[in-house]
Amino acid sequence: MTGAPIVAFDGVTKTFPDGTRALTGVSFGVGAGEFCVVLGPSGSGKSTLLRTVNGLTAPDAGAVEICGVAVSPRTLNDLRRRVAMIYQQYALVERATVAQNIIAGAVAGMPAWRALIGLFPARDRRKACELLAAVGLEPAHLSRRVGELSGGQQQRVGIARAFMSDPQVILADEPVASLDPQTSRDIMGLLRRQARERGVTVLCSLHQMDLAAEFADRIVALLQGEVVFDGAPAALTAAAKTLIYTAHGARPAETALAS
Repeated sequence: MTGAPIVAFDGVTKTFPDGTRALTGVSFGVGAGEFCVVLGPSGSGKSTLLRTVNGLTAPDAGAVEICGVAVSPRTLNDLRRRVAMIYQQYALVERATVAQNIIAGAVAGMPAWRALIGLFPARDRRKACELLAAVGLEPAHLSRRVGELSGGQQQRVGIARAFMSDPQVILADEPVASLDPQTSRDIMGLLRRQARERGVTVLCSLHQMDLAAEFADRIVALLQGEVVFDGAPAALTAAAKTLIYTAHGARPAETALAS
């Protein structure tokens, strides 16, 4: 990474009320346009870490910065305009149309009253059509209800919605966990391609080591809330893989971490 990071974690620690330590002193930065995969099994702290970026989880100690601005209650509204999220379970309104779901991604940048009555500017409607094509869906999908689509198609809609607000950062929380292997690769390739074309920084959590190695510019591996690897996929040696697997009782020969 060169230059100042777009997203920076400095000693981020989080313990939940039941005593579960989710993160312990996590520190690293993500550069402009970087596709960074946070790798680890369920319970390693991946989702908690991503949620500290958009303020859904507040750390107990340490700091998170976006473009040099600390995430805090005072700065959160402005910073959220720079950050979009892609969810594991899509988080779409199934009874609404594809067009309505995509355009909803622009809500943070428009007056609340417009969003409440669905009065979206013509430029947003045009942009939704452009993004629909960019994620590989046909114009006929615009009027279809999201609930009628396959999982892969729904995640394409989720990606289009995320890019609707022209974010600087996209957080993708296990975006392919509910998809079959081939569709997972298609979606990961789509997300990386669209991010690169738009110069967007991506922080993507995954538990599949093979997908991380294939699509990431950089991998940060978490185990029990601590960073145990930070580097390029090519630097993820057999020893590092063994550490990640055996720490959770998995077999080193497996191609994905246990979910």
